[in-house]
Amino acid sequence: MKMNQIRVAVLASALIVSLTTPLAGFAQEEDSAPTKKEEVVVGAPLPLDQNKPADAPDKAFGELDKIDPKREKTLPLFVGIEQNEQLLFLPPNAKFKGDFKKVTKVQIDRSTNTLRFQPQKAGFASLLIYNEKDQKIYEFRLDVQKTNYAKVAQEIKALLGDIEGITIKIINNKVVVDGQVLTVRDLNRIIAVVTQYGDKVASNLATLSPILQRKIAQAIANDINNPEVTVRAVNDKFILEGSVGDAVEKDRCQAIAEMYVPDIVKEAGENAGVIVKLKKQYVLNLIQIKAAPPKDPGKIIQLVVHYVELNKNFEKSFKFQWTPTLSDGSGVSFESDSRSPSSVVSSITGVISNLLPKLNWAKQYGHARVLQSTSLIVLDGQKGDLNNITKVPYVTANTQGQAITQFENTGLKTSITPAILNPRSDSIRLQIDFSMTSLLGTTDAGPMTSQSAMTTTIVVRSGQSAAVGGLITNSTGTDYNKLPKNNANDPIVSLFASKAFQRNQSQFVVFVTPMIKASASQGAEKVKEKFRLKD
Repeated sequence: MKMNQIRVAVLASALIVSLTTPLAGFAQEEDSAPTKKEEVVVGAPLPLDQNKPADAPDKAFGELDKIDPKREKTLPLFVGIEQNEQLLFLPPNAKFKGDFKKVTKVQIDRSTNTLRFQPQKAGFASLLIYNEKDQKIYEFRLDVQKTNYAKVAQEIKALLGDIEGITIKIINNKVVVDGQVLTVRDLNRIIAVVTQYGDKVASNLATLSPILQRKIAQAIANDINNPEVTVRAVNDKFILEGSVGDAVEKDRCQAIAEMYVPDIVKEAGENAGVIVKLKKQYVLNLIQIKAAPPKDPGKIIQLVVHYVELNKNFEKSFKFQWTPTLSDGSGVSFESDSRSPSSVVSSITGVISNLLPKLNWAKQYGHARVLQSTSLIVLDGQKGDLNNITKVPYVTANTQGQAITQFENTGLKTSITPAILNPRSDSIRLQIDFSMTSLLGTTDAGPMTSQSAMTTTIVVRSGQSAAVGGLITNSTGTDYNKLPKNNANDPIVSLFASKAFQRNQSQFVVFVTPMIKASASQGAEKVKEKFRLKD
């Protein structure tokens, strides 16, 4: 088998040698070409310099345009690298003209109408091919360069030869990899190889195949899993279209799509600058956000607040007092009468008060319970205020000493903001701000009051009550031998003994009960029935 292959190879080489004639031989044939009538060859291309008759048909058999790239073009050649150029038609007695000999050698294989260029020297030249009638049928402009791009191209071909869909060319003093690949892995491999040679030597124009882009777009759509979002691939970009409910869903679709973009492609372009043209926005997000639907009318919440205050006081006192006092009533008076001469009359009088001792014993009990209930209906999330204020008058004096009447506010101030936590839940968050001012007594300076305040936030279920706050006060006092305010200042004898015991207890608690209502009128009938109200 091997011997047969060797024989076939030897015969093929001999055939090429026998059919291949150096270009110098063509020059000799050009000088000694016989002048005989040329035979018409069917299918031969018309000469480049032949004008088309006015009455000629639009397209004759075998006719080619004058700008056919296979008959007139520029050939980039490189010193030391052979290149073959196949011709459409080559006359038997073709004539070769031009200054091509100064840059390259040319051989011809007439069995295949192929020219083999063997560049020898860098430079520009031309090769013109004429038929026997001196009609130009081919024109080649030769650009021979002396560089190592050919070696680079061979190395890149060796590394990327197993990748389908790409071509490796030397264009404009650069090795260019162009085409379309079917997998992202192949594109990443091409970029990795091209990057090794730098941007001045090699460049990558390869892109993903539209078939692969459509598959990636379908994978992105499946991962997003939103029937209202579509993904399509256009010009190396993935376009997201459709509509979503909010910005969070839009960002999620964007993030999923960017995960499918080949990261190595972007990193190579950003780091090495080799594929700057690929450095662009891969995902174009055109998803629209739907307009938010109108909010449902807020629910009605009824707030029932109970204020409970309990007061207890106990007083016990004992007092013995004997403080007699003497008041002096002495005086001198002058008297005169017509029947008797005038005279001087003097009298000495005295009055003793509190002569008898006083014994006082007292014992007092006090118990009071104050209950206030308020009801307020507010909208979900809105603030509700409820105030119950009493103005207590008292008399005082101004700077000029004139008596004026002023007022002291006592009572309750309540501010509650309810908010339903979840439309499907009956839990209500209550933000409560409460204050209470109570009247304790009166003094010479005015009323004596106490104030209690509370601010808190709790969560209560609808229909349930919660004790949101309370205050307990317990005070005890004892007085011994305390003189009263109206005691005499200069008694004759002072015997005084007293003992007073006082204990006060108070308790204050606030209860809140929120209830979700279907409407503000719900429960009105029960209220009317309770208070016997009629429409």
